[in-house]
Amino acid sequence: MKTFVLAAVSALVMTTSVSAADLAARPYTKAPVSVAAIYDWSGFYIGANGGGGWSHKCWDIVTNILGAPVTPPASEGCHTATGGVAGGQIGFRWQSSEWVFGLEGQGDWAHLSGSNGPSLAAGGVGSDRTKINAFGLITGQVGYAWSNVLFYAKGGAMVVSDRYEGFTTATGVVFDRANETRWGGAVGAGLDFGVTPNVVVGVDYVHGFMGSRDNSFTFNNGTFSRTDRIRQDVDIVTARVNYRFGGPLIAKY
Repeated sequence: MKTFVLAAVSALVMTTSVSAADLAARPYTKAPVSVAAIYDWSGFYIGANGGGGWSHKCWDIVTNILGAPVTPPASEGCHTATGGVAGGQIGFRWQSSEWVFGLEGQGDWAHLSGSNGPSLAAGGVGSDRTKINAFGLITGQVGYAWSNVLFYAKGGAMVVSDRYEGFTTATGVVFDRANETRWGGAVGAGLDFGVTPNVVVGVDYVHGFMGSRDNSFTFNNGTFSRTDRIRQDVDIVTARVNYRFGGPLIAKY
């Protein structure tokens, strides 16, 4: 009996060893590489914008109706011109890693209007009014992207089309006026969101440093009225939508 048990155990051990040897080695499988889709901001774009703005202006009379200088210049007061803007923009961006660089031109119709008074104009019975009819921007951009979200800062030049009027406070009748196109510096920032590989929506803010300029006014008959030194700055906030002529989403390993 003892001999039979030992023989059975030996046979079982041999069978187990042979079966284990016949098993094929488990193949090695490399873990899959993680692939993340990122948004490509490079390319030309064109779009539309709309929003509002405000422009703070202060007037000082420096030459009176007789052509005599006013020394020192006498303040006629300050006001803020407010209203809506609408227009478009075109630009180009190129992306290096998460950094995005760009150039953009923007042009907008505007209706920013405001007044103060009564002022020294027309012997204290007149008021001053300002209107911005249009503005333009040429700016460079530096931004940082989180896939399809882009935050950018920008800086460059702003140009505005200004109209100035003196009017009788009681009746609203305009008695003199001046027009100018004024250039200044501009800085701003914005946030863009890529809805699709080609459609981008965002918000944009810009501040224009427009400085001080002397403007000669004329009466309605074209004769000289006065010279006013007008200081101004401009702030614009817009919502924007752009169509981007760039590539699709790309893979980042």
